[in-house]
Amino acid sequence: MSLQTREEHACFGGRMGYYSHASAQTGTRMNFAVFQPPQAQARRVPALYYLAGLTCNEETFMIKAGAQRRAAELGLILVACDTSPRGLDLPGDSAAWDFGVGAGFYLDAAQEPWSRHYRMGSYVNSELPELIEAGFPALPGRRGIFGHSMGGHGALVTALRNPARWQSVSAFAPICNPAVVPWGEKAFGNYLGADRALWEAWDASCLMRRAAFPGEILIDQGEADAFLHGQLKPEALETAAAASGQRLRLRRHAAYDHSYWFIQTLIAEHLEHHARALLRPLPLRSGA
Repeated sequence: MSLQTREEHACFGGRMGYYSHASAQTGTRMNFAVFQPPQAQARRVPALYYLAGLTCNEETFMIKAGAQRRAAELGLILVACDTSPRGLDLPGDSAAWDFGVGAGFYLDAAQEPWSRHYRMGSYVNSELPELIEAGFPALPGRRGIFGHSMGGHGALVTALRNPARWQSVSAFAPICNPAVVPWGEKAFGNYLGADRALWEAWDASCLMRRAAFPGEILIDQGEADAFLHGQLKPEALETAAAASGQRLRLRRHAAYDHSYWFIQTLIAEHLEHHARALLRPLPLRSGA
């Protein structure tokens, strides 16, 4: 895999870097970011993958979430990828902010022209971890995944579809039932086609209803989120968890919205949620 280093910076005793590579799944050059904690200088450590939301890219989380300090304390590699292929100029791929460029929805498209390049599901589940474990000091087979909004949908779906590959999962304000909300209907209808039965394979609530993820799933949702009722529908996950016996910790927070201020507030707790599954023992917070 042709890995290109775009830039690197010292950060909390570790290394914050931005990279790109030629992707076999998308047929494009894909950008991603990696934070390596100081512990990675001496040994391989687990990697935690973050999936960003609509209109975002590989830089958004690393710049806005404030995750590196606690990741450095815990000894977790952080990985963030772009949200779609770019530079293809497919018909209509840049006509709207919620479909196409910046809105890959972390699935494998089944309809032309999207199916040749919009394979973010396989990219996140297989190609990116293989690249990270070959090119960085990431411990093979010790992976967590989380995300925000569209990325929260992607994290849940990736873990529920591939529970043997992922040891932990969480999400901030995820699109919980995309098959029945406008964002999902637009994306699924174009990427997957008109047969709604096929959409269920990429819908976290449908997947969870059928089978539980082995570990506890953590979800945080702000009650002042403008997208809560029309697009996110966390109650669908609660219903699905009750049906399958899924261990689900879904926390609602008064006054918090859909922004990265919400993510910053709770990021340390999400990193610790993943660390409990990926690390033993769990290091204390600085100053604790």
